[in-house]
Amino acid sequence: MDPHPDVSTLTDDDLRVMIRELEKEEDQISFQRRVLHGRIDILRAELVARLREQVSAGEAKLADVERLSEILTTRASPKVDDE
Repeated sequence: MDPHPDVSTLTDDDLRVMIRELEKEEDQISFQRRVLHGRIDILRAELVARLREQVSAGEAKLADVERLSEILTTRASPKVDDE
């Protein structure tokens, strides 16, 4: 399928087929995105758990865990303090 066909030359049925194909592709991409987000969440949770263990063992500063938790719970880029 041409990625940029001249839609004025296509029949109504052709347009419907293209729409169905693109919707199917969109569903697949959306599913993959959800899977990736799930994997990211699992890895973030593991990292936070490890840092908390380090804090309880006295190997890390609590502020580091709190800052990491803040960073991981926001979708935007973390703020950088100006020096």
